[in-house]
Amino acid sequence: MQDILISKPSNFHEGFFSQKVMSKNLKLGIFGFGVVGQGLYHVLKETKGIKAEILKICIKNPDKKRSLPMEFFTHEQKDILDNPEVDVVLELIDDPEAAFEIVSTALKNGKAVVTANKKMVADHMTELYALQKEHNVPLLYEGACCASIPIIRNLEEYYDNDLLSAVEGIFNGSTNYILTKVFSENMSFPEALKEAQDLGYAETNPSLDVEGYDAKYKLCIILAHAFGLFVSPENVFNYGIQNISDFDIKIATEKGYKIKLVAKSRKIDDKVIALVIPQFVTEESELYKVEREFNGVIVEGAFSEHQVFIGKGAGGFPTGSAVLSDISALTYHYKYEYKKTRQASNLQLSDDFDIDIYLRFNNPKLIDKSVFNVILEEYKALENHYIIGNINFSKLKGSKWISSPEVNIILLENGVENHA
Repeated sequence: MQDILISKPSNFHEGFFSQKVMSKNLKLGIFGFGVVGQGLYHVLKETKGIKAEILKICIKNPDKKRSLPMEFFTHEQKDILDNPEVDVVLELIDDPEAAFEIVSTALKNGKAVVTANKKMVADHMTELYALQKEHNVPLLYEGACCASIPIIRNLEEYYDNDLLSAVEGIFNGSTNYILTKVFSENMSFPEALKEAQDLGYAETNPSLDVEGYDAKYKLCIILAHAFGLFVSPENVFNYGIQNISDFDIKIATEKGYKIKLVAKSRKIDDKVIALVIPQFVTEESELYKVEREFNGVIVEGAFSEHQVFIGKGAGGFPTGSAVLSDISALTYHYKYEYKKTRQASNLQLSDDFDIDIYLRFNNPKLIDKSVFNVILEEYKALENHYIIGNINFSKLKGSKWISSPEVNIILLENGVENHA
């Protein structure tokens, strides 16, 4: 491979843009050696285009048997964070608060950082943005959103001057795998969840995936790059698939629908709406055939119009490949510019919009039908009842339904767009 000399921009931090980084080999320090860490190791080993050397891997349990020689490992953070030989810190652990401490310290020490921790990035987006500016070092996190789909890089570069109107899609491969098994193979929800866990697509504690939190964290990150809006995850509504019943599946099948957990964001004038919710999708939808652990992202823009990205959204190799892509980008001094923040001075997150929903419930006393603007369809039976109707999102968000295990809510396809 031909060596490429990259001159050092004068405005960048001396710690990262040193002679070491301009040489052929990047020196990497890795925190965590779980599914993503091992996936990165294997894709890094197989690729021929990136010259990078792993100096140390920091792990929590030094007594656990590892697939690499023990000289690779340390349980002392300072062996990476305070090591002047380390150019790039890779943060690949599960604990979001510990991850923030690692990442913020690395940035302050003048080291470039790559992370795949979506909760950490979403929770601390404003602070991380400020640290990057203050210390002139890059933080890249493509692996935190939709694994193998390079959505952040595309929003930053390809759509940097496009007037985007919406970004939505399937952001969580675990739930999509479960729903695929339920609809395509008539597998029960617990069976599908167990299989997803066995394959490493879902965690032992699956609540982050199943209840829509994982997709929400990714949506918050995407809001910053699509619209320049920094939003705290606690202000974004998420409703998962944990309450989906056999009756809901039967209704969807009879109508020719599938159910997908969809993250949605849409810009309307000076407002942005954002939510994560199960949605009925028809055969006409680009998301209908996005199956198993795959993600699908739909981007709508004034100039680019309607584009769809599909790729694997769960598993060590897809996420590892995204982390590897970020490492590659660092070899030519790439950093996020957050260009849309300069266009977002008047933007605000809004709950004031109408949506069309399917509301299934077992106890009619739980439901105040007067909050609906319009009821389009109503079904009553001994055990299962449902209403299909139009409601203001703020009323839905403030209702007691969303916390009841006896209720399930599914968005109708185009149930937001028709009222935007």
